[in-house]
Amino acid sequence: MTKKLLIWLLVSFFIASDSVAQEQQAGKISRIGYLHGATSSTMAARNEAFQQGLRALGYAEGKNIVIEWRYAEGKPDRLPALAAELVRLKVDIIVSAGAAVTRAAKAATSTIPIVMTNEADPVGSGVVASLARPGGNITGLSTLSPELSGKQLELLKEVVPKLPRVAVLGTSSNPGYAQALKEIELAAAALKVKLQYLDVLDSKDVDPVFRAASKGRAGALLVLPSSVLITQRTQIVELALKNRLPAIYNRSDYVEEGGLMTYSTSLTDLDRRAATYVDKILKGRMPADLPIEQPMKFEFIVNLKAAKQIGLTIPPAVLARADRVIR
Repeated sequence: MTKKLLIWLLVSFFIASDSVAQEQQAGKISRIGYLHGATSSTMAARNEAFQQGLRALGYAEGKNIVIEWRYAEGKPDRLPALAAELVRLKVDIIVSAGAAVTRAAKAATSTIPIVMTNEADPVGSGVVASLARPGGNITGLSTLSPELSGKQLELLKEVVPKLPRVAVLGTSSNPGYAQALKEIELAAAALKVKLQYLDVLDSKDVDPVFRAASKGRAGALLVLPSSVLITQRTQIVELALKNRLPAIYNRSDYVEEGGLMTYSTSLTDLDRRAATYVDKILKGRMPADLPIEQPMKFEFIVNLKAAKQIGLTIPPAVLARADRVIR
């Protein structure tokens, strides 16, 4: 009887301990650090998409999660300090909104899990070992944005058939920049279009590069991904219209501001899907074992108001392929 009683007591103890552990886990508030390269207003739609994804999985701020939002305000040199701040806060996960942001987070910690929302080329840039098995503490989603840049040039050529020269607006220090240029150059050679590279490292560079585009007789504008550029999107769109430059952008934000066209990965969709990575990691999965996902949703948006403003007629065949037309 004594032996049976001892076994019963031990079983009861382990059941009780497990119950307490589950209750403690259920009551835990996880801390998520979300690091951005741009401004809070620029990222509003993406932030909401991320939160929607979390809510769909049963998370609510103040109840079982806290999100520490950090913004570099379009100044990449601020990212290392912001990443270090999140590490000091001992967040459970860092979510990185962009290639430069991911690198800052990676430099700040090798132990805290990092979820990328939109990395152009995670393997080629050395962020992860492979798409199937990332290794280390980083996983998340890729954008394929360098590959899309060639398609963007093709669309510009369709809209402006006699296009002689295209000004390419980008930030040379941005990860993925060199690969994007390679894709554009391949497309330009096939389309017989000359390229003019305009580097924007700071907001003060925007006006001078547009003057350079005008002096170089650019016939259109292609804008690459950059936290510096997205924070200056209103100015960029206004200058493109003022200079009557047909422009294609890498994000829908530009078209919402009055820009002509965008063909890009849906970043809000990527942010929504990033929530599933956060959920898996909080439930015990290791980033090293979570495969990198490719984009599933793309956006082709045309703004006919902008076309009218610069005196451009969009071919019906192009309009027919648009996911959305702003009239």
